[in-house]
Formats: sequence, C-alpha cells, structure tokens
Amino acid sequence: MSKSHAIFGQAAVIALAAATFASVAQARTLQPKDLASLDRMSDAQVSPDGTLAVYDLRKVDFDANRSSHSLWVVPTHFPDRKGVMWKTAVRLAISDGGANNPRWSPDGKAIYFLSHRSGSTQVWKTGPDGTAATQVTNLPLDVQTFRIAPDGKTLVIALAVFPDAEAPEATAARQKAEAQRKASGRLFTKLFVRHWDEWADGTRNHLFSLALNADGVAEGAARPLMAGFDGDTPSKPDGDDHDFAISPDSKTVVFSARLAGRTEPWSTNFDLYATPIDGSAAPKDLTAGNPAWDAQPVFSPDGTKLAYRAQKRPTFESDRFGVMVMDLKSGQTREVDPAFDRSADQIAWSLDGKSLYLTAADAGQEKLYQLDLAKGAVRELTHEGHVSDFAVSKAGVTLSMSSLAGPDQLYRLADKGEVQLTHVGEDQLAGVELGAFEPFTFAGWNGESVHGYVVKPAGYQAGHKYPVAFIIHGGPEVPYANGWGYRWNPQTYAAQGFAVVLIEFHGTPGYGQAFTDAIAGHWGDRPLEDLQKGWAAALAKYDFLDGEHACALGASYGGFMVNWIAGNWSAPWKCLVSHDGIFDNRMMGYSTEELWFSEWENGHATPWVDPAAYEKFNPANHVAAWNKPMLIIHSERDFRIPEEQGLAAFTALQRKGVPSEFLTFPDENHWVLKPQNSVQWQDTVLGWLKRWTK
Repeated sequence: MSKSHAIFGQAAVIALAAATFASVAQARTLQPKDLASLDRMSDAQVSPDGTLAVYDLRKVDFDANRSSHSLWVVPTHFPDRKGVMWKTAVRLAISDGGANNPRWSPDGKAIYFLSHRSGSTQVWKTGPDGTAATQVTNLPLDVQTFRIAPDGKTLVIALAVFPDAEAPEATAARQKAEAQRKASGRLFTKLFVRHWDEWADGTRNHLFSLALNADGVAEGAARPLMAGFDGDTPSKPDGDDHDFAISPDSKTVVFSARLAGRTEPWSTNFDLYATPIDGSAAPKDLTAGNPAWDAQPVFSPDGTKLAYRAQKRPTFESDRFGVMVMDLKSGQTREVDPAFDRSADQIAWSLDGKSLYLTAADAGQEKLYQLDLAKGAVRELTHEGHVSDFAVSKAGVTLSMSSLAGPDQLYRLADKGEVQLTHVGEDQLAGVELGAFEPFTFAGWNGESVHGYVVKPAGYQAGHKYPVAFIIHGGPEVPYANGWGYRWNPQTYAAQGFAVVLIEFHGTPGYGQAFTDAIAGHWGDRPLEDLQKGWAAALAKYDFLDGEHACALGASYGGFMVNWIAGNWSAPWKCLVSHDGIFDNRMMGYSTEELWFSEWENGHATPWVDPAAYEKFNPANHVAAWNKPMLIIHSERDFRIPEEQGLAAFTALQRKGVPSEFLTFPDENHWVLKPQNSVQWQDTVLGWLKRWTK
C-alpha cells in the first residue's frame, strides 16, 4: 500500500468502476462494492532468519456474501535467499482448505496456522513452500490463537472453557448437553450478561499447553495454565496472542488478564501473571501493585527482563500506556518513557535488547518509534501514514502501513525510507482516482492548536464548489485521520463528488494526554467548540467547500455528537447521519456493558449517584430543537450502544414529523462487516447525502 501522504497538486491514482456525480463523471472512482470487495493483508510474520514474510490475505466472494483467508509468502530482501525463486508474493497451496493466523516455527522450517478444514478450528502446519498440511491439534473445542515455545517443544493455545470444567472434553460435553436442553431460559447472577455482540455463556478464554513431538505435532492431554481462573486470556471481545508471551527458555508463560468477580464491567485492572508452561503451579500476579491496566508482556531476548504497557489511572481505558520494564530477578520495575507524552499501542524488543520499538498515535498519524532503554530517548522512524503492525527480525523491521491514499501494505524499514514488499489490491484499484488530501490546523477550545484533514473530491476541478461530508469520528478517544478504513473511508465520499472535512477534536489521541483527557465530562462542549471552529477554519481556507450544501455524519461517539448537534448546532447542515449513536445518555449508563467507559466519561460516577452529570450533555433533552433530516442506523447485535438508542432517536424524529429513515441490521454489531451489508450501508448513506445536498 502506498505510504505517500498525497497532498494537493499530487494525483492520488488507484482504480475501479464508474463514478456517479456529474463532476466526476469522466473519472473511475472508488465505489462501495469496490471497498467491500478489496483484498486485505494482515498479520504479517517474518521468518527467524529474516528472509521471508508470511501474511494473511482476506478475499471476498461478494455474490456469496462471505470471505476466505489464505497464506501468502514474500521475500523481505532482494536478491532472494538461496532456493527462493520469486520476487513477488506467492500464495501457499495449503490455503485451499482455509488458513489464517500464520506463525513460524523457531527453526524456520515450518509455518503453523489455524484452519477449520477438519470441521473445527485447529492448529495445522506446513513447510515454507506450502505444498502439504499436517494437523497439529485435534481437540473437541476450537483453538482461538496460539504461540510456539522458543525451543519448539511446546504449543500454548487458547480455548473457551468452563472454569469448573477445565478439560476441553468436559466443556464440550457440557455444551452438548446445553444444546439438547428444551428450556431456553438463561439465568444470570452477575454482569457481564452480554459483551460486545455475544451473550455470556459461562465460558472463559483460558490458556493450555500441549507437548509437541519430534514431528511438531501435539501429543498428550492439554495442560491447563489458568485452572479455575475467573478471567479471560485472550481478553474479550478482541484479544489475541499479544495478551501472552513465552520466555526464551520455554519454561514460563506470562499473560495479561482481569480478575472478573462481580466488578468486571467497571474494572480495567488487568494484571500480568506468570505460570510454569507445564501448568505445575498456579499463576503468580506480577503487577498486583498497579490497580490500572497492565498489557502486552514481551520478554527480552536474554529472558532477564519483561517489557509491557501500563496505565496509571483505574477505570480509564484511554489513559496513556507507558512502557514499563521489569527485572525478573529482582522484581524492580521502571517506566522507560515517562517524558514521552504519547500512548504506546504495540511494543517489541530489538534483537540486541538495548531498545524497544513501539507504535503510537501522533498528530493524525500512527507512527513507529524506537525507544532507547538506557537513555529513555525516543526516535521517530516513520512520519506519515498509519502503522497497524510491525515485526523485528534479522531483516530489521517490517511493518504494515496504510494512509488515506491506500490500504495496508507490507514494508521493510530502510535507511532512506520504506521499501514496499506487497502490492495487495493494486490490480483491483488500478486506474481509480482518489481524492487528494492535506492536514490543516486552527485554534480550537482554550485557544489550543487542533488538527483537521480536508479531502478533495475525485475529479476535482479548480474553481468549482463541492458539497461536503463533515465526518465526526467515534471513540471518542481513538485516532482517525491518515489511515485506510473499510467503514468510514473518506475516499468513498470523495468518489461521489463530496469534499470531506475531518476534525481531530479534543479527546483524540496523538496530541498529548492532557488533550485526550479534556473530553471527559465535556462531551458536548469542548469537542463541539473544536468542530465549530474547525468548520469555520476549513470554509475560510478552502474555497471549493460549499458550506451551503453540507451534511454532518458520525458513528458511536460521532453518532452521539450528531444527535447532540441536531439540538445544539443544526444550522450549517442540510442533513445528518447518526450511526450507533447515544440518544439518551442516562439510559446508556444503565444499559451498556462496559460500564467503566460510561462512568468515567460522566464524572466518574453512576447515573444514580450523579444524575446531573449524565443529563448535562444528553441529546434526548434537546429533541424539541431537532428539525434537520436525519438518517439513523443501528444494528441489533450492538450491545455497546444498544439498538433502543437508535430506535428512540428515530421515534422522536417521526413523532416530530422530521424527514427521517431508520436502517438496521439484525446480524451486525457495533460495526457493519458483511460485504453486502457494507454496500447497503454505503449506498444508503451516500443516497441520503445526495438527496439533501442537491
């Protein structure tokens, strides 16, 4: 994928089928089906000798409304290593049965992966040539993720089991009995009752170890490493193998988990636990002294230290993650980067153990940095674009990176920049014209500098004015700007003849923790002031923006802000789009699942302790002023912001006689993921914008 930050005056070229607005009628532009069908690269893993990278490639069968995953291998350097005859990526034949989650064996002679080809998700293995697959595990439960011990003799896997029926066979037997039960009622005695998009079924994600024989195949019983532990590793709903690590001597597993008890929905107290890899002793809490979040353990190359990410404030999921290093012999821990006012998202050791690599949001980008352990000094290694993943090997650093100019591609970090290794989707996008884009800054709330982005419509012509999509990002404490997305991608609006304006309002990471903190308790004033001043600044700077024909749209927090704008700043907008937005903030405090979020953002209190905090910025209290056409979108499996929030907003609009529509998906959660649902979503939103900005 292109790492370039296409600026005005540069043509951002990439390709596909037929534009629909008159201003771009001659251009080939990015259509919703193109975006939904685009091949996607992820989870790149570099071989121990640093010469090859294997990655997961997701392909979409749009007519069948499903996707498949395959493994591809690409050299990291040219000329290729001896015996490797290709210079471009090659698909492994074993992918025909389905394959994802690739991991190299420590000796580099095999690639382990997950596949459902046996009827359940199990671990398989193949050689680097990918011509034959061997089943490694044969368990009665699906394997969620795995790691291979550095000595190649043990496999650590994650399974969903009942804590009081730890053996996989016991859990499988209970699940079979539950499936045969005639009564459908479910009795709960504590929260979580449901989380993200699933109802609680009593299972926990737990780690197990399996011995590998000389052929690299598992044998013997799965040994529990978290027996009776009331918590999950990987964490729910979206944890992975970053949640645990195996020591270089292959004797110890360290995992990150939160003790559930009855406080799980309002706790962010994840600790690091160490346990013998053979399960011979109970896990030991290594970070009991920190009541906040400890995450992503990684052992130093010599095994004497443990690096991890840690927050300081309990119940605040968007607190800054500092980089910590623990001496495993003495137990002493220090923060390496206290002066670096950015939050670490992913960390890894250098091969010599003298530094750490990390990613962090910074001024609209997701950058890669190198952190000197002795000095605590941080060096910026990438500058523009969004680094989604990286790996450190004998080849140096390889990274996956995207931007507003294109999706994730794999690169090798070089002295003079990045060397592109993959070209995923370039054939699908050949000839599509994207909108050029650039950042801008203005004085926002409290006179502080705030950043934004403007994206020109594809086929832009100087002297013309264009309708505007004013996109408000979700989170709210998540970065948004210079990366490629598959739901809220500005290029899909640019393709339809819209200019796009994005504002990185207070609360957005990448501008210092104080900037992020500023939104707590201020959802409706400080960010709104940034949006208002950013809109005015964009109109003043870019004369092609047609401020008389603009719509505001957003999801999650962005949906809340659209609902808030409807009653507090509707004048500039011809229409509004609220996706999964909060309508009644007080009821949100009672019905969402992760209570720590709602409570922190509303004065660190529950709705009954401080109801005024929940009512201060409650969109439901301003419905009397709603008068702009609004499209409401909400999915039935969204348990983060339950569907009743969207239904309530639509009910209010209909009862008031305001032009409105309601789109719902019974099979989607907080995201809209299925290919044809995604296209229906895009077509509905774009049709709404066109209707009201004519």
